[in-house]
Amino acid sequence: MSRDETSSGLAEFLRSARARLSPQQAGLDEPGAGHRRVPGLRREELARLAGVSVDYYTRLEQGRSRSASAEVLDALASALELDHAERAHLHTLAQRPRTQRKRRPKPQQVHRATFDLLDVLDRACRPAFVLGRRLDMLAHNRLAGRLITDFQALPAAERNQARFVFLDPHARELYLDWTTVAADTAAMLRLDTGRHPDDPALSSLIGELSIHSEDFRHHWSANKVHQRTTGTKDYHHPLVGDLTITYQALAPGDDSDQTLFVYSTPPGSSSEAALQLLANWEHSTPTEESSPADK
Repeated sequence: MSRDETSSGLAEFLRSARARLSPQQAGLDEPGAGHRRVPGLRREELARLAGVSVDYYTRLEQGRSRSASAEVLDALASALELDHAERAHLHTLAQRPRTQRKRRPKPQQVHRATFDLLDVLDRACRPAFVLGRRLDMLAHNRLAGRLITDFQALPAAERNQARFVFLDPHARELYLDWTTVAADTAAMLRLDTGRHPDDPALSSLIGELSIHSEDFRHHWSANKVHQRTTGTKDYHHPLVGDLTITYQALAPGDDSDQTLFVYSTPPGSSSEAALQLLANWEHSTPTEESSPADK
């Protein structure tokens, strides 16, 4: 990544974050204030909140400043009310550019112990899967494949959560709140670009999604970042109907670019019954064991 690309990425993120923060949210709402021509805070307002000069902030946002101290970045993050993932992304964008050429990173490998854990979770009626760089689906247990889609049946190049969400028509029917899922997926992919700016496979994926999905282009242009930790998700499954799951994101090993997602449902709930029905349905159908994605 060149210096120009680094400053451009930082500038675009600052502009989009400033546009999303209203004066009311920042505590700057003034009674009787006139109509604003642009959404969000003005540059001078954000500079004042962050304790930096307007000229210095303007140079950052216009990509004319090559660097910013950690203290300034933290001040801007606080003024913009960024969450943990957004704050980390801001610091990543401001780092000095790398000098190595773009090259395809080594394929990620899921540890055998993680596959064993996926099987244990499957027997406990817990859908679980491992996402890697670019939201590649590295592994999943049988119940996750039955609930979402059987990624292992797809060609290796197509085993990707973002491709599924934006390019597979089944995803729009599966997720009851598809729009939120799509926005979060694009934001997770945006977070990955900050961590791995030199990954040509990531650039290729973004290009493919941009060409084939207008929705992806819309969510990508928002320049948001997102990191899933815990939460809920609503499904409409063609076999068992509606269910709500709670998910938790875990680190399965020493690869910081792998995330294990484990789904659960409240005991005695209709969602638990739906998952159990899905598990029994699955167990009556011969399937292969979880295995590493062929790379």
